[in-house]
Amino acid sequence: MKIVSVIYLSLLVLCIFLLDACSSTKTVPAGDALYTGAKIDIRDSLLTRKKKKALKSELSALPRPAPNSKILGIPFKLNIYNAFQAKKGPGKWIRERMGQPPVLLSSVNLTKNVQVSQSYLVNKGYFNARVRGDTTIMGKKASATYSVRADGQYHIQQVQFKGDSSVLQQAIRQTMPKTLLKTNDPFDLTVITAERLRIDNYLKENGFYFFSPDNLLIKADTTVGQNKVDLYITVKPTIPDNAKKVYRINDVYIFTGYNLERGQSDTSLADATLYKGYYVVDKRHFYKPKLFQQSMAFDSGDVYNRTDHNASISRLVSMDIFKFVKNRFEVVPNVDSPLLNTYYYLTRQPKKSLRSELNGYTKSNNLTGSNITLSWRNRNAFRGGEILAVKASAGFEIQYSGQFKGYNTFRFGLEPSISFPRFLVPFFNFNTKGGYLPRTTIKLGYDILERQKLYTMNSFRASYGFTWKENIQKEHELNPIVVTYVQPISITQEYLDSAKNNTALYSAIDTQFILGSEYSYTWTNVVSYKPVNGFYLNAGVDVSGNVAGLITGANIAKGDTGKVIGKQFSQFTRLIGDFRFYRKVANNSVWANRIYAGIGIPYGNSNSLPYVKQFFSGGNNSLRSFRSRSVGPGTFEAPQVNGSFQEQPGDIKLEMNTELRFPLVSIVQGAVFVDAGNVWLWNDDPYRPGAQFTSKFLSEIAAGTGVGLRFDLSFLVLRFDLAFPIRKPWLEPGKRWVLNQVDFGDSQWRKDNLIFNLAIGYPF
Repeated sequence: MKIVSVIYLSLLVLCIFLLDACSSTKTVPAGDALYTGAKIDIRDSLLTRKKKKALKSELSALPRPAPNSKILGIPFKLNIYNAFQAKKGPGKWIRERMGQPPVLLSSVNLTKNVQVSQSYLVNKGYFNARVRGDTTIMGKKASATYSVRADGQYHIQQVQFKGDSSVLQQAIRQTMPKTLLKTNDPFDLTVITAERLRIDNYLKENGFYFFSPDNLLIKADTTVGQNKVDLYITVKPTIPDNAKKVYRINDVYIFTGYNLERGQSDTSLADATLYKGYYVVDKRHFYKPKLFQQSMAFDSGDVYNRTDHNASISRLVSMDIFKFVKNRFEVVPNVDSPLLNTYYYLTRQPKKSLRSELNGYTKSNNLTGSNITLSWRNRNAFRGGEILAVKASAGFEIQYSGQFKGYNTFRFGLEPSISFPRFLVPFFNFNTKGGYLPRTTIKLGYDILERQKLYTMNSFRASYGFTWKENIQKEHELNPIVVTYVQPISITQEYLDSAKNNTALYSAIDTQFILGSEYSYTWTNVVSYKPVNGFYLNAGVDVSGNVAGLITGANIAKGDTGKVIGKQFSQFTRLIGDFRFYRKVANNSVWANRIYAGIGIPYGNSNSLPYVKQFFSGGNNSLRSFRSRSVGPGTFEAPQVNGSFQEQPGDIKLEMNTELRFPLVSIVQGAVFVDAGNVWLWNDDPYRPGAQFTSKFLSEIAAGTGVGLRFDLSFLVLRFDLAFPIRKPWLEPGKRWVLNQVDFGDSQWRKDNLIFNLAIGYPF
């Protein structure tokens, strides 16, 4: 480690000690003390050491207030509060935003904490528990001690249901094999509450619309001795009559012109049209009645159930043509059997909308760019819930400094699309169950890319496919038809001369013709990037040219090149897998991890993947310590011909990322991360030695580390990352780890190694 790095580290340590040297009791009022926390002392010979440890952890979280937070044993926020006592100006802002006032002994209500702890113990089956609280004062600091005598935890001896032979009580008895209350389990009020909700959910799924968990009573008999308890499940005698009945759906009414403003809604049943069992009120004929027949999960005569209740609302919302969806159920009067009329009130979204997006970014290779996108949407375009959209985009990247100033990039694109809220398949008519309607989307697209002084490319694309969700966690996307055609318009001699030294540059200007199909599957239980424990998986397969290859008998290895409409097509199979794991850790922090693997196998009419399907490594959402798309393939190092010529594609990719995200101040989060990975070629390329994938791939991994800041503005996350490489695979074996070369005080090292990334959103 260099002398400058040692100085930086010494100054950091000195600042920490100086900050800690500020007396933490500096602002404690006279006659009071700084509250340092609570200690739990459990005395119970019947509890195992493991049980005592778990119970102590649970009880430790109950006393209020919590003491001042600490990092490495130092109350940083309290010390900041004490250090900045200015009543106005920057000092006040720092104190209020970054500091934390002292937690005082006078704010501790010992009696209330004892009551809370004792109630918690009783709810956990410690019916004879006793808790005592006391405080200890030493100078200007004080702590609390809670002595607990648990006297043994009660366990369930038996669970019985007591009731008559009515329909309701028979239905409850049918749920008992799946009861959460198990013999010999500890008594736990949380489990009992969950059991009531479980029974209620079962009953709601079987027509008992008006039943409530409050109608259930679970009695506990603790007189059986030996710390045992008998539980008896029964229905309260005061249960209302309607909660005992199984209800069926009578008529379903759908009001398409509901307005939230009173007096402006079209809710007259006189204009209702009966279509396959549904009454649709649509005086202006905005919608085809078939749209609602495929959206409703309820049919007349069905037994009410909560799943179909929620699914119908969710399916209407997921169409994205209604701004608000609400419903209600009404008991049908004067009938022999219990019936419910169902009413759906739909508030329309604006039929047409125009949206614009503007973003800007900067890259570590002195490129500054911006992109603008205009999106026009026509909802319910043909009265069947269709969404017609046209998206136009334009962007640029300017090389604002360096010897390659003027190598700018301009992009223009146009993409019309139409989506249908159903499977649009000739000669077939089928639907999905659950709360999400399937969608069929047809897209066309045209893009033009101009890299000044280098080349100009244009591309055409078309796709036809389906998206559907099994539930909120599982989503499928199938595109049976995907066509992409990319061709160069012009190529400069300068670019061709550069490609002679780096043959990978030829792949960027190749004519590419892809006739394929794609499928992807996504599973996740993570709904946001907030602190949570969860997983994310996206797996996909992409195949191209197989039918054309069979017809033409293409085999490029033997010189037999197949063509469609006079153009050589690509033939390959491409597999990807993106797995992420999020773990909530201390102090509302998140440990985020990702493993990405991709493999493309060219065959038949191709000896490599087309450029638009190849993998890249490096950049602000990849290996952040390397420039965008600059890593690999393998141990190959591209000649330094032009700073704009560093894109290095591969047919195989492996990448691993880990990042710790932790709160700092207000909307600001900090991050520490490590990234590792590389790309490789499937076939050997004599012009790129070391690029082919071999059994030595692990020794060819690139790695880097860094720190970052995230500004969570609720509507977007602005991300700053600063990173540097710690392993360079293109160096000789034994010299690839470069951590010992890190020297922040060396300007040349900083220029060559420090990579700054500015981006929108989290990297994963």
